[in-house]
This record gives sequence, C-alpha cells and structure tokens, in this order.
Amino acid sequence: MAKIFAAITGVGGYVPEDILSNTDLEKMVDTTDEWITTRTGIKERRILKDPNKATSDMGVEVVKQILEKTGISPEEIDMLICATVTPDTTFPDTANTILAKVGSKNAFGYDINAACSGFLYALTTGAKFIESGMYKKVIVIGADKMSSIIDYTDRSTCIIFGDGAGGVLLEPNTEGNGFIDAVLRGDGAGREFLHMKAGGSLKPATAETVASKEHYVFQDGKPVFKAAVTGMVNTVNQVLERNQLTVEDIDWLVPHQANMRIINSVGDMLEIPKEKVMVNIHKFGNTTAGTLPLCLWDYESKLKKGDHIMFTAFGGGFTWGSVLLKWAY
Repeated sequence: MAKIFAAITGVGGYVPEDILSNTDLEKMVDTTDEWITTRTGIKERRILKDPNKATSDMGVEVVKQILEKTGISPEEIDMLICATVTPDTTFPDTANTILAKVGSKNAFGYDINAACSGFLYALTTGAKFIESGMYKKVIVIGADKMSSIIDYTDRSTCIIFGDGAGGVLLEPNTEGNGFIDAVLRGDGAGREFLHMKAGGSLKPATAETVASKEHYVFQDGKPVFKAAVTGMVNTVNQVLERNQLTVEDIDWLVPHQANMRIINSVGDMLEIPKEKVMVNIHKFGNTTAGTLPLCLWDYESKLKKGDHIMFTAFGGGFTWGSVLLKWAY
C-alpha cells in the first residue's frame, strides 16, 4: 500500500480593506515612514475596523475561497484547525465558529495558540490526521486580528502588526507530494520577552488591568530578535539534515513575516538566494499566525508541482520551528 502524504491542494487568503500606512502612524505616534521602513521593512498593514467583525470572519472568507477554488462543499470538510492568539471569545473556539458560519455540518474543529508559530503547529497536526487515514479533507487556518490587542500609543508594537488570515486544504496524496517533516520547538522561559500580561487565569481582567493597559502585546525586541534568528536557522538546518537535503534543494523559503531584518538575517545565515525567499511584510505587516499562509496565497501562481517548500517561524512564548513539504500542484 502506497504511503499517504498530506498534500496542500488549495490555498486561500484574506486581508481587510482598510489600510494603516506609515504616514497614518506618523500622525498617531512619534515615528516616521523612514524609521519604520528601515527597522521593519513594513510600509502598510491592514486593519479590520468593523466592530462587529472578528477573527472568525476573516477565517470564513479564507474557507469560502478554498472551497470555491477546489470545488468541494462545506459538508465535505472533516476537520478545521485555527491557529490564533486573538480568538473571537475565550470559548467557544474560533474554529468551530468558522465551521458554523460556512455551514459545515460534518466536521469538528479546535484552536491552537502558539503565537506566530501557530500555523506550523496546526499544519503539522492536520497533516497527521491525513497521514493516519482518519480524515480526507482538513482545513488549516492561521488568522489574527492583532489590532484588537495592540496599543496604538506604543510605537514599538503598533508599527509592526496587522490583521489578516490565510489557510490551506490538506488531502491525501500517494505521489510523494505533501508534508515531509517538521522540527518544532518551544521554551516557556521566553515568555517574559513577548506576552500579554493580563486576561488569563493568572491575572483575570479587572478595571485595574484594563486601565494599566495590560491587555496589549508586550515585546522586548532585542532578545526576541536574537532568539528568532537562531531558532529559525537551526530548525531549518535540522530538517534538511534529517532528510539528506541541502539549502540548494529548497525552492522556496517561507519565513514568518515578523521583521525584514529577521527575514534577511535568516536568509543570509542559510545562504539562500533572496529570489527564493517569500516576502510580503511590506504590504501586510506581521499578521502573527496569518503570515505563512498569506505568503502562500501571494506566491501561489509561482509554485510548481514538486517544489520543496520550507516554512519557518518564531513566536511568543517562545515557540519556533520549521516544516518541509513538496508542492502538489
């Protein structure tokens, strides 16, 4: 019996219409377009301004796009995993909300919270359900409404993050195309450098925590930068070594779109040509769990069947890792 691979057979993406440009931010905080561009590579980011819309609504648009492109119905979906740090509500989970909104009656879903590495964790999990033969159609979403947890008076964070969602459909493949390997890591000691101070069981929401702005993203940039570059490069090399491959075998590197300096540092340390590195941070900023699938969505027309795609990401907590797959179409 042929080995079953979990292949990506469809990609979807969604970003809100409203643009928050660097020029807009110049009017909000003490910063300039040149300062932001030089340090992050970001020119603009998208913001979901409708107060009645949440992360699930962006996820719904992604699922609808995937279903239309692949010609399957909502009833055919077996499972949906949503990677997010900005769920609609603490519970019920955003994945099941998305399924309900698209009319998927025969599936179940759940959320994964691994910050910017969330899509990699979710993709690896979804792949195992396909490889085991348990399910035939699994959708993996990365989506975050980061504007809901950003302090727009804090220039160190508000210039970085945007809202957006992307996703993929996983289906069985017996040609050898699909998910190949993953190296995923975590170190909770890193939580002091990138976190949200309040809102969980350790420090529930109170009038005081809201007044002191403890429900916004906190980031200490220097240790995050160093750990991100080291972690992403190391796990890429581990995946390559485990599969007897070299950097020359990578057709596309898909790095988390956190900061252009991080992307460039990872590419330089791996010695991979810039034309093989997917980049769209200038348009969307850091959409957290959304960056990797949004890159696929942006570059889908350039991908060829059999291409080796290497994903790598780093997120708060700390979480990080790399995933290798062969493109199936």
